[in-house]
Amino acid sequence: MKTAEYFKHVLEFETPGGTSRGVLNTKETYILKISEGGQAGVGECGIFRGLSYDDVPGYEEKLNWLCEHINETEEILKAELLAFPSVWFGYEQAIRNLEFGGNIYFPSKFTEGVGAIRINGLIWMGNAEHMRKQISDKLEKGFTCLKLKIGVDWLTEKVILKQLRSAFPQEQLEIRVDANGAFSFEEAQTVLAELAELNIHSIEQPIKAGNVSQMAGLCRSTPTPVALDEELIGVLNKQDKETLLKAVMPQYIILKPSLVGGFSGCDEWIELSENLGIGYWITSALESNIGLNAIAQYTFTKNSPLPQGLGTGGLYTNNFESALILNGESLTFNPDKVTLLQEF
Repeated sequence: MKTAEYFKHVLEFETPGGTSRGVLNTKETYILKISEGGQAGVGECGIFRGLSYDDVPGYEEKLNWLCEHINETEEILKAELLAFPSVWFGYEQAIRNLEFGGNIYFPSKFTEGVGAIRINGLIWMGNAEHMRKQISDKLEKGFTCLKLKIGVDWLTEKVILKQLRSAFPQEQLEIRVDANGAFSFEEAQTVLAELAELNIHSIEQPIKAGNVSQMAGLCRSTPTPVALDEELIGVLNKQDKETLLKAVMPQYIILKPSLVGGFSGCDEWIELSENLGIGYWITSALESNIGLNAIAQYTFTKNSPLPQGLGTGGLYTNNFESALILNGESLTFNPDKVTLLQEF
């Protein structure tokens, strides 16, 4: 018989993270532990306040329900947790960790220490000096793909992008931008054209989620590839996912397991996107090192050729130990590192 318990952990940002939704100083998360037969598995229910579909009253009650019903079938649990994607994701992690033990969720060459994941360097919003310093730091570390948050002060952000592109041509540096829905439909049309002049790889979520017809219009005519991000949140069943993708036909989708229903939710999006010729990459959603470790292991198994968005492990002053190693833009796993997951 399985038993389950959870505890809350508030992560503290070392440097406040700026986005178009505001500045982040802390992020709460919940660690789930499932035990059976003297073994334990650990997962993270990484709720993202203000963004997660399950940022609703009763979140901890749902976690309590899961712990009390942990011996129900997976089908029953999944049906009950459908509208709580981060809780379901925590369950998926803990069950896999219970099966494989140690720090392992998806055994592979990555977890053997001989595989690597190429990631993008994330540049947080801020004043021009702050953004330039972040860019300089990432370039010195050898990153060849940068992702810049934009949408607070586009005129200043555009100047920074122009300077960056003039110093590093497209062949040397891939530049992605993420607007987090900051622009109106009219503004987005102008921004997309200006980004194309700078050979920007893609823009995530140029307009707010939920404006499907406008997003479809942008994707049909855009000179800069568009990636859906927030648009995927709350689309819970496979048929609705297929309907959305066929209606919008974006160039890319961004998969955050905590926000889209974990590994199984991502698998559905990937299957559908590949059938429609839509590209994807996987990114974390500011999880602690527990969730990031699980996401990285899953991501490696997908063999995506694109840089992934997994470089968030060093953001916090009170993170958990990690077996992940970031060397420049290369994320690897140390199989000899013991992170004491089972002692929670």
